Amino acid sequence: MKVDEFDFELPARFIAQRPASPRDAARLLVAGKRLENLGILDLPRLLRAGDLLVFNDTRVIPSRLFGHRLAGRRPKNEAGKDPKVEVTLHKPVDEAAWKAFARPARKLKPGDTIQFAAGFSALVAEKGDGGEVTLSFSIGGKDLSAALGRYGAMPLPPYIKRAKDRDARDRQDYQTLFAKRNGAVAAPTAGLHFTPRLMEALEARGVLHTFLTLHVGAGTFLPVRAEDVAGHKMHAEWGEISDQAADAVNRTRAAGGRIIAVGTTALRLMETAADEDGRLHPFRGETDIFITPGYAFRTAELLLTNFHLPRSTLFMLVSAFAGTQTMKEAYAHAVDAGYRFYSYGDACLLERREAAHK
Repeated sequence: MKVDEFDFELPARFIAQRPASPRDAARLLVAGKRLENLGILDLPRLLRAGDLLVFNDTRVIPSRLFGHRLAGRRPKNEAGKDPKVEVTLHKPVDEAAWKAFARPARKLKPGDTIQFAAGFSALVAEKGDGGEVTLSFSIGGKDLSAALGRYGAMPLPPYIKRAKDRDARDRQDYQTLFAKRNGAVAAPTAGLHFTPRLMEALEARGVLHTFLTLHVGAGTFLPVRAEDVAGHKMHAEWGEISDQAADAVNRTRAAGGRIIAVGTTALRLMETAADEDGRLHPFRGETDIFITPGYAFRTAELLLTNFHLPRSTLFMLVSAFAGTQTMKEAYAHAVDAGYRFYSYGDACLLERREAAHK
């Protein structure tokens, strides 16, 4: 398949710069046998007693850092200052080292030091492709976590524009209600719509829920540069499905309930850990699963997700789930209807292609 098959145009005015307020005021496009314009607060009536929502409880860490490359014997820039460097951490190596994407990366070399604050720096240990570097920090463990909390910024995707590097509102806005386990460098954005009010309504309806963890990496925002889908390599992400979560999914299916993945992250991890019969097993480790049209899903019957970037692995995933033509029609409809797109945007509820025709 050619990546061009997953392309579409979206005027910038449709890209949400802030979440809906309140969060559960977001719109919901239902894409099943037909397209239906609703709101996220309609979700309880769309689900049934005994259905199971599967949430990702990862917590986003402030993993975007701004510093200066210490010149040492290298010449400083024209203004006589050490060159500025921006890094976004995306995968831990150990308690004091991370893989990161750096800008500008071309001037960085192994052995360079990036100073972020007094007593807080990192050595460029390795340099990879596509702007990736491995950073060895001067501190580790809880001290590194504290330094990120003090000096780091939330790793917002590049299409969300801010007048300054740090925005206090995003510290709250870019976390879900369920954020618990530190480690993500991108939010599981489908979960951003949920509020205590919505959860109470779902509980009153008899809808169940459980949690898994997938620490979303910054690689989720990387464009697919290959011309052919088969040429793209996914970055691995760490996840965990507990015995209790696996059991909840399996019991729900055995009782005739439906599994609703809240976000592509929850869906990808379940697909990683499910066997051929759709039985979910406990899991702890990394996944680099890449789902494209033609993939046979084994777990969720429904997917609640936001609108995704053109030519992205996530748009390929939803196309695999609901059908490429269905998704193109849904996105065209969403533009015509004025939906808000991407991380802080509105949601859509998708029926799995096979399930939609039963």
